[in-house]
Amino acid sequence: MDKNRYNNTVSIADNGQRLDKYLSEQTEGISRTRIKSLIENGKIYINNHKITEPAYRVKSKQCIIFELPVIPAIAKPVPQKIELDIVFEDKYLIIVNKPSGLVVHPGPGNPDGTLVNALIAHCGSSLSGIGGERRPGIVHRLDKETSGLIVAAKNDIAHRGLANLFEKRDLKRIYCAIIWGTIKPLNGRVIKNIGRSKINRKKMAVVDSGGKYAETNYQTVKKLSPFPLSIIECQLKTGRTHQIRVHMSHLGHSIVGDKVYGGKQRKKEKINAEGLSNAIQILDRQALHAKSLSFKHPITGKQISIETKLPSDMENFLSLVKSAPNKKNPCNSR
Repeated sequence: MDKNRYNNTVSIADNGQRLDKYLSEQTEGISRTRIKSLIENGKIYINNHKITEPAYRVKSKQCIIFELPVIPAIAKPVPQKIELDIVFEDKYLIIVNKPSGLVVHPGPGNPDGTLVNALIAHCGSSLSGIGGERRPGIVHRLDKETSGLIVAAKNDIAHRGLANLFEKRDLKRIYCAIIWGTIKPLNGRVIKNIGRSKINRKKMAVVDSGGKYAETNYQTVKKLSPFPLSIIECQLKTGRTHQIRVHMSHLGHSIVGDKVYGGKQRKKEKINAEGLSNAIQILDRQALHAKSLSFKHPITGKQISIETKLPSDMENFLSLVKSAPNKKNPCNSR
């Protein structure tokens, strides 16, 4: 891949500036957000030492070097006829029950076959362009493997209204998850900042300093005894990348099937395979579903409240768990 090499020497006038601010001013055509991402991903070197803190203060005469990969241009999304489970629609908004496996918008590795391609085919050219030409209508996202409700804007006015609701946290979003173990207390709140992991820059993590404020309220719906599993519901107060997955993993109760944040919890799948092997095999993704969405319509002012059932793979998982024998304790299988 072609790369652009940047070599900067800090002047006396710039002494003490934040690294991200300094580089965004020195490098034309590169946003501060992208500069920050490069820093956090360990791509910036100062006097041959890797720097990963955007807030690092530069010093005069320091030499800053980094290489900027040239990102191949991704074609403008085209309409594609992809079946959508539309649960609400008017001339301003559309709410879709997204299946697991469907990527929200085009990006590297997923140039098409996304929710955006389906929305363009369904809504035409009216979708809001505020999010950029690769993300028309998109106001928020769900991970590829997370299923559930997602709202999109059909025009710019609706986009601004929805964005305002998200900013003010005036939307109620509830997710259903199946986790390993029993979380204590059964009902509670997690307030832990989330930022880029220092160990694996492709992952997010709870961080002691820096990161972004993240708040998740949860309640235990059911303990799936005798197996070390529970059904919980989480209400997001903020919408950080992988927030629920990261918070639950941090508490030691990762989401069943999470290939990224499962950690040691994934080993429990093998430990319990005697009784749960069939159930685990059918759930090839994190057991996380955006089950309900409630907000005041940004244009009409009407209250919108949508709730969906669990998708079939999660329902089948729970059914198999219910019927699975607990071979570790035969008495419990009576």
